[in-house]
Amino acid sequence: MSDFENRPEDNRPDDSQQPPPPPPGGAYGQQPPPPPGGAYGHQPQQPGWGQPQPGYGAPMGFGAPDPAAPFGRHPMTGEPYGDKSKIIAGVLQLLVGAFGVGRFYTGHTGMAILQLCTLGGCGIWSLIDGIMLLVTDSRDSNGRLLRT
Repeated sequence: MSDFENRPEDNRPDDSQQPPPPPPGGAYGQQPPPPPGGAYGHQPQQPGWGQPQPGYGAPMGFGAPDPAAPFGRHPMTGEPYGDKSKIIAGVLQLLVGAFGVGRFYTGHTGMAILQLCTLGGCGIWSLIDGIMLLVTDSRDSNGRLLRT
């Protein structure tokens, strides 16, 4: 035999046949333990669907109704709306305003009786009054704004 074959290194066990050592923190296929203080990338839970977001307050239209304004409030002035509709009052005044029906609806009975007696000012008064009910912030007999 040659010197190459009888070297002492050849009598050692073959290191290439042994598996590598396991990774630090556990055996193969297992997650390492989480670091102290929580899981990796721990994020606080987000609020559920329909829940108010932190820092933004309650969404519009949610929550307890305002007892002082059961029909809502005007978005610019904050005045409470009444229970009568501006559109219904205006359309009634335009269609049957000669009989003062739009003003009876809003509770202005004195003006409605005058319109009834004059047939809506021969139709001109009831036409102008119907348009005014539709395009302005009209009020009912209690002084509350008509809803849109």
